[in-house]
Amino acid sequence: MQWEKLKPPEPDDPMCCCECEIYQYGCCCDCEDLDEAFNRWLKGKPPKAGRQSAVLATMIDSLEISMIPALVLLPLLLRVAALHYLLGIIILTALPGLVLWYYYATHRKRRRTLFFLTLSLFSLFYMYYLFITEILPRGDISLLQVCTATAGMIFTIVSLINTKRGPGLVTASPYEGLSHSQEADKDATHLNGSVQSAASSSLGSTPELQTSKVATKAKWSSCPVCKIMRPPRAGHCRTCGSCVPRLDHHCIWINSCVGQANHRSFLLTLSVFVLTALYGISLVLGSLCPRQYLMTALFYCPAVYSQSSTALCFTCAWYSCIVTGGLLYLLVSQVLNISFNVTERESQLALRNKTGQRRLWGLVVDTGEYSHGFCQNWVEFLTMADASVSPRSSLTDLV
Repeated sequence: MQWEKLKPPEPDDPMCCCECEIYQYGCCCDCEDLDEAFNRWLKGKPPKAGRQSAVLATMIDSLEISMIPALVLLPLLLRVAALHYLLGIIILTALPGLVLWYYYATHRKRRRTLFFLTLSLFSLFYMYYLFITEILPRGDISLLQVCTATAGMIFTIVSLINTKRGPGLVTASPYEGLSHSQEADKDATHLNGSVQSAASSSLGSTPELQTSKVATKAKWSSCPVCKIMRPPRAGHCRTCGSCVPRLDHHCIWINSCVGQANHRSFLLTLSVFVLTALYGISLVLGSLCPRQYLMTALFYCPAVYSQSSTALCFTCAWYSCIVTGGLLYLLVSQVLNISFNVTERESQLALRNKTGQRRLWGLVVDTGEYSHGFCQNWVEFLTMADASVSPRSSLTDLV
């Protein structure tokens, strides 16, 4: 492994972009050296000096151990937390901290991981398994309620699969992007001229001025990493290593980007999951504590620790509340961003460049660049055309 110091761009260099850190350090990895080292190891030959460390570093960096915590530690920790309410408080408080620590550890390295997708899917199926095996035999749940909860879970999986089809990739050639940029410049120049002539004759030129402003901003830009021209509002994801049309963010829970092609299905997946989780929690608490209100039963449920099965279901209800609370916050932030017609990437850039304003107690950043009003913003979001999806991102796998 060799590290080369690359020359930083000039401040006025148009290729300089805050999205990319490639100008600081570039990793120059010779794949032929790794192949040769593996071949020598398979043939039993001694490795050359400095080659074995590179191979071991690559193998360690490529290990995916995300299946182990979700499939082994999660049920074990939940059963330990069900032994006593003090253990439940300690474990349910430590679990979110561990998940956040792992998130920041992978986020710093800009690497993809299956941990969060595995955790969410396993939690969904494990909670449904306990619902069928522990809550349903109590006789407090009707057949209609069971069918509703089952339909919600199936709908969530179907929406997730549709979201995993991919956010769409920018595949435009440089010539196409250049032509679009030139057309936008011509339109802006033409509209500026018409606005100036209209302003000299009358003062009622507000619509033309707004159209000129939009046409001037709607320009194609060049990605310094992919070396292609990308349309307006497209961005480069450093985790996936590709440019995505109307990039919102890279979601760790689906191990994929959220862009123009899957943003609607992503919002639908969040909505269905949150509604199904809230409905399932209400059924569980209603069965364990039938004489109390739901919010009261969540904090005080007498004799729930008298049996191991009821204690486990009560602990899992609290675990589901924690997960649902985090995804509910994500859902609310998504709804607010769509209402102001701003993506998560654009809001972060606006905060970094100090070009946006925080609204609604800091829950949303209003850039004012693409907003056309509440109703028009939602119409634009619900009717936007799907971006072109490459063959490798059109697979319906869950990875």
